[in-house]
Amino acid sequence: MISARSIVKDYNGFHALDGVSFDLEDTGIFGIIGHNGAGKTTLLKIMSGLISPTSGELEIGGIDVVRNPESLKERLGYLPEESRLYENMSVDGYLSFFGEIYGLSPDEISERSDTLLKRLNLVAESKKLGELSKGMKRKVAIARSLIHDPSYLVYDEPTSGLDPMTSRYISEFLRSIKKEKKKTILLSAHNLFQVEEICDRIMILQRGHIVALGTMDELRGEYGSITYGVEFVTEDIEEVRDFLTDIEKIGDIYIGSVQDIESLNMLTERISASGGRVKRIESHYPSLEDMLVQIGD
Repeated sequence: MISARSIVKDYNGFHALDGVSFDLEDTGIFGIIGHNGAGKTTLLKIMSGLISPTSGELEIGGIDVVRNPESLKERLGYLPEESRLYENMSVDGYLSFFGEIYGLSPDEISERSDTLLKRLNLVAESKKLGELSKGMKRKVAIARSLIHDPSYLVYDEPTSGLDPMTSRYISEFLRSIKKEKKKTILLSAHNLFQVEEICDRIMILQRGHIVALGTMDELRGEYGSITYGVEFVTEDIEEVRDFLTDIEKIGDIYIGSVQDIESLNMLTERISASGGRVKRIESHYPSLEDMLVQIGD
């Protein structure tokens, strides 16, 4: 269990976090999103034991992170936004170095490195880390964060700046390790589609405050409801115009949106009664992007 109570972080009078409280289960992927300056990275650093809050309490897996942050390190894998690697090292040498820091034996390091490299589709070539592509460096950084088999992972923008294929691969990898290893993964990402896809629960921060926390279904219930897109043909658009928003016409087909199921039912009845025909109906769910726009900065 992760439990935070009244977390405050001040920087010379500026409240980066202002009374943040929440509880999260022991396993799952939890997303933290918000506009720039919302406090995402500050919260992740506090939850990693890298910085201390000005006030408040934080407990992760029975560890008091505020009073004893060092106790968290053995169980934590941290990935900062930038993959800062020792660029003169090889992949194998880099992973071995961190394995030794965590007290792993040579056999354990070899076995875990081989497994992680295969899972991440990463070949340990003779190249130095500085010679690798950005996507390859990110995979190495992820492997490093997992070499000691931690229970908790804190990832800040894990796919930032990567090509779509590599980004997708890392998303699927995170989903697989959550499922197979029963880990707790906390991540911040500007790729809101990725957050929607892989996160079990999502926290929305605004100016250091939590404005929403829940599953996508719960957030949709709070910040928007389902709408319906309708494609149809009719001889008399005036008979149905009042039910629709954003009407446009492409050839003989009208396209519009309906705000609720009652209006959709009345619209389809009116179209049929006027001799028209419904060609297609699509359900539209509000996205995280829609929610952030609604919340504002």
